[in-house]
Amino acid sequence: MTPDTLLRWHRQLAGWRWTYPYRRGRPPAGVAVVSLIEQMARENPGWGYKRVQGELLGLGYRVGASTVRRILKRLRIPPAPQRTRSAWRQFLRTQAATMLACDFFHVDCAVTLRRVYVFFVIEVSTRHVHVLGMTAHPDGAWTVQQARNLLMDLGERAAEFRFLVRDRAGQFTEVFDAVLAGAGIEVVKIPAAQPAGERLCRTLGAHRQGRGHQPDADRQAAAPADGPG
Repeated sequence: MTPDTLLRWHRQLAGWRWTYPYRRGRPPAGVAVVSLIEQMARENPGWGYKRVQGELLGLGYRVGASTVRRILKRLRIPPAPQRTRSAWRQFLRTQAATMLACDFFHVDCAVTLRRVYVFFVIEVSTRHVHVLGMTAHPDGAWTVQQARNLLMDLGERAAEFRFLVRDRAGQFTEVFDAVLAGAGIEVVKIPAAQPAGERLCRTLGAHRQGRGHQPDADRQAAAPADGPG
């Protein structure tokens, strides 16, 4: 008798003594769980796999994060960051006619060596730009006044707009938001600069470079800086 024969007999004996049902991984998620995962992902674009898993656990469903990922992939639902971007683009498309966006750009004067900040508001649907004021020191009080100037500039048309998109710069205070809220315009804060604002700043910069950076034009642009509106 060889050692291999003895080991083979031992393996057979162990197989006869301990038999377990054949399992092929985790059982598939039920229809109710799949439907719940889809509902959570579509109604909450910012939720990732772990968040969905945690919410399911709170409801009594033990589902792994990899299972959530596999189900969402099968349903062609993108990961959370991509869903958030899609939701933001959809918001912009549906609300463009009632949306404003504001930002600052700066102009450097070659004669006075001063930097002037220009505050503007753009109507998202028409790309119409309201240049409301310029100053060398755009603090909170000055920016609040520009919000009032915007409402005066819009006049009765202010009722047509529901949202104003801005970043989280320190010049925008709670009073700035309150002035617009009094006119029925809700302020939407985002961490990044507005794409429309960046595009306008690039266009203006290219225009200034194209005309040779004329000192007289810079001097005229810097003149109102001494007395902001």
